[in-house]
Amino acid sequence: MRAVLWIVGIAGGALLLLGLLLEAARWLVIIGGIALVAVAVLGFLQGRRAARRQPPSRR
Repeated sequence: MRAVLWIVGIAGGALLLLGLLLEAARWLVIIGGIALVAVAVLGFLQGRRAARRQPPSRR
């Protein structure tokens, strides 16, 4: 009986830790996606600003 309680306790702890890790991973993916969109928008704005500063090339 004691072995069964240990197995159930260890399995429960493992499932709890796995759930916490998956929840943290989900939030990290969301934060990473937001950061990726922010970097893309800032890069686009920097590119437009740099293009406006340069005089048009004469050919």
